Amino acid sequence: MAARRAAATAKATDAATGRGRATTTTDSPGSPDSLDCLELDELMPWSVRPLRTGRSWVAGPDPAALRARWERLAAAEGAEQERLFRPSRSRTPHTAVAALPGRSATGAGSGTATGAGTAAGTGRFAREPGDCPDPVRILHGPFDEQWLLPDHRLIDAARPELWRVSDERQLFAVEHGYVPQAQASGLAPALSVTHLLPDGHSPAGRPGRIRPLYRRPGAADPNLAPGLLAVVRARLAPEATPEAVLAWTLAAAVPTPSGCRVPLPADAGVWAAGVELGEELVRLRLRGARGGERPRLPGGRRPYVRAALPARPPRIAYDAEAEALVIGEGRISPVPAEAWEFTVSGVRVLELWFGRRAAAAVGAVPEGADADGLDAVGARGWAPEWTSELLELITVLALLDGLRPRREALAARLAGAALISREELRAAGVLPVPASARRPASVLGHQEEGPEGQFALL
Repeated sequence: MAARRAAATAKATDAATGRGRATTTTDSPGSPDSLDCLELDELMPWSVRPLRTGRSWVAGPDPAALRARWERLAAAEGAEQERLFRPSRSRTPHTAVAALPGRSATGAGSGTATGAGTAAGTGRFAREPGDCPDPVRILHGPFDEQWLLPDHRLIDAARPELWRVSDERQLFAVEHGYVPQAQASGLAPALSVTHLLPDGHSPAGRPGRIRPLYRRPGAADPNLAPGLLAVVRARLAPEATPEAVLAWTLAAAVPTPSGCRVPLPADAGVWAAGVELGEELVRLRLRGARGGERPRLPGGRRPYVRAALPARPPRIAYDAEAEALVIGEGRISPVPAEAWEFTVSGVRVLELWFGRRAAAAVGAVPEGADADGLDAVGARGWAPEWTSELLELITVLALLDGLRPRREALAARLAGAALISREELRAAGVLPVPASARRPASVLGHQEEGPEGQFALL
């Protein structure tokens, strides 16, 4: 009787989530349409919505510009400060909020990656702005490493739960927006993985959710469905780690209109090949962080600046015959066509990356309109460090495209591969995922500074 009740409950759950739909005879076992293909939400249950800054001037590619904007805002008074601030329903110069975890004077020693540098204030900005906090590096969208002023008084929805678990061991998986036309063109990447705090921005389509690999600092409490790692170790790899599951997910995830789906193979050989590929994808995404080697193309294929980039480059173009990026009077080559054509959610990565910096160089917003207020503060032309970042981005995109044959081979193997079934995962207690696994964990045993210098104990 209990078994029949459990089966009925499982069927009801599948029906409610859309997993109970009938499959056609053309569905192969490893297809994303297979009923046994897991949703990413079942694999990594705890997720956080993207950050919402509420005002564009708090983030950008130039940390010096962010500091200049802060100083301008702090020096302004009354109506002028209100205008520059760009108030929203969540934030005005008179809003008092708690400090971001690790960013207050009391939390500066918490050991999180975001905790270094000048502490941010918690008093009302109009009354006591304090010193400018040190900008922190973030991932803005899939490939754009930018900077953010880490002051909770300036950000509508900073997602403090992400800051609490961001440290030198944490990795974040971020879903890309789903664009049907982009998916029809080939193996579009479904996820990004980063060691930086991601804002979850999507260049097109609906922004994806952010999924930390660990629910607590210090690589504690993996954000995996309870019991999943034990099943993987028993069926596929006795030494499997949470990082291996993340690597597999990056290599095998398939974007669908309802979100990413991840096949979990029953074959240890398929698993090993996917994890090996995923580890290489992660290494390239991290760009040498966490003690890894910085990505490098083979000799003779490394991009170099052949003609200096102008201080205010007007546009970017690609010379296919010469394999060169043409940026005003500047020129970079060799640039493989695959790097130039690399897209995420249907948007060309290099064009988007360049457009944001070209706008910042002249004090304009990324869409090209003249900036009004603080967005125009700090424009100082094309920053030299952007050229180095551009060369590295070209390298990363070229190397990622070079892994396409391996990704295609893995997809082909998965298409006909048997998957670990939902029935087996239910029997092991992995499915359905308990509601507690979808909520953030309590991670702190010390005080955090609340609004107006009050304290909160988590």
